[in-house]
Amino acid sequence: MVQGTGSGVGKSWLCTGLCRLFSRRGLRVAPFKAQNMANNSAPLPGGGEIGRAQAVQAEAAGLVPTADMNPILIKPVAHTRAQLVVLGHAIGHQEARDYWKDTDALWSVVRGSWDRLAAEHDVIVLEGAGSPAEFNLRDRDLVNMRMARYAGARVLLVGDIDKGGVFASLLGTLGFLDDEERALLGGFVINRFRGDESLLHPAPAEFARRTGIPVRGVLPMRRDIVIDREDDPADLAGGEGSIDIAAVRLPTVSNFTDLEPLAQTPGVAFRWVDNPEAVGNPDLLVIPGAKDTLSDLRWLRLRGLDRSVLAAAARGIPVLGLCGGYQMLGASLADAAGLGGGSGAEPGLGLLPGHTQFQAEKRTANVQGRTRAGWLLPAGLPVEGYEIHQGATAPGAAPLVDLGHGPDGAIAGLTAGTYLHGFFDSPEVRTTLVNALRMRKGLDPLDAGSLPSAAAGRAAHYDALADLLESRLDLRGLGIPGFD
Repeated sequence: MVQGTGSGVGKSWLCTGLCRLFSRRGLRVAPFKAQNMANNSAPLPGGGEIGRAQAVQAEAAGLVPTADMNPILIKPVAHTRAQLVVLGHAIGHQEARDYWKDTDALWSVVRGSWDRLAAEHDVIVLEGAGSPAEFNLRDRDLVNMRMARYAGARVLLVGDIDKGGVFASLLGTLGFLDDEERALLGGFVINRFRGDESLLHPAPAEFARRTGIPVRGVLPMRRDIVIDREDDPADLAGGEGSIDIAAVRLPTVSNFTDLEPLAQTPGVAFRWVDNPEAVGNPDLLVIPGAKDTLSDLRWLRLRGLDRSVLAAAARGIPVLGLCGGYQMLGASLADAAGLGGGSGAEPGLGLLPGHTQFQAEKRTANVQGRTRAGWLLPAGLPVEGYEIHQGATAPGAAPLVDLGHGPDGAIAGLTAGTYLHGFFDSPEVRTTLVNALRMRKGLDPLDAGSLPSAAAGRAAHYDALADLLESRLDLRGLGIPGFD
């Protein structure tokens, strides 16, 4: 099990690499996170959803994701309110104080999922959440030390040295564990070290001597190994190039990994914007998905970003809406029962003619199809991805793509929208779109064969991460087959 001194220290990254490493050794390995809190999710075959991190870890392990890999998913829509997804299916929205009343029932769900996975695999890579030192949550814990005890897991405690104070963070976390929990610790991992590692010594050995727990490895900062992010979209920004792509950073932005392949395309500079002054004159403006579309649309207006989007479209800047962003670009949105989060009705931005009505049943499905002619793309480009949305939109315009179940999205001039997550995974779509933007600026096109598929790119990163862990992490003595 991988636990951390806090959120964002690299737990998911490390778990993904371990899944790949064990799979390459011929072990039947599966990921597991009892309870996840994230708005980036992934669809399951046959319907339902789990946290994206566990879907990514399953892919790294060569598996099709299942609901048992993440039996409880919490999708926040406000500081104290979230949609609860149990075994892949949304069961409604709850306030935080009400969620904790159901701990016993949820623990039963967690145990059932773990038991099923454990019966079918040689190794389970468990991921903790936040930090096990949150003693105020100890009596309600479902995902950290309670899960480690139930599974009989050896725990690797990860600290992020790039944040500073890594030894104090590790020691402080250790200090809040009881004797039984400390006995589960199999080692420390120091993550994201920059520079000359020899300057760190003899601190790891001395720390191990003082605590009696080994430092299993010091992992370098490797920004070149990119694993789909689940929580913080900030790292997506960057890149150098003549094509400027801006995306609105919504308060409940979800499935922002849609933009990862585009942000990594050569010649593209990608940035987030959250105020009107920052919008400027991008070559493409994207409104991504949102967990709470109505509330984020109200935020957009409160910030004055609605006027910036409309002004950009009026200047001839192409605009694309993905899922919740597609809904916002339409004529109206209605959610009287608050099925998607916030309740009520709002006029949309009106750049597309569609009307969205939120429904009780959430659509979650893997889909594939081809583009229609229009916007900046020709007809016939292959697309493949997934849908996760609570709203249904009557588009009132020509669609952007044809999917297996019918047409999807809408086009009005240089504005387009779609429910398709993974739209940019297709190298044909990325190349054609970027070249269309380059042509508008009088630039030479990219080589049509220069971009890999998103799946091939992910596989290369999984292997690079597994190579790194194999060379830098000591897993001996943890009971893992083949590592003793």
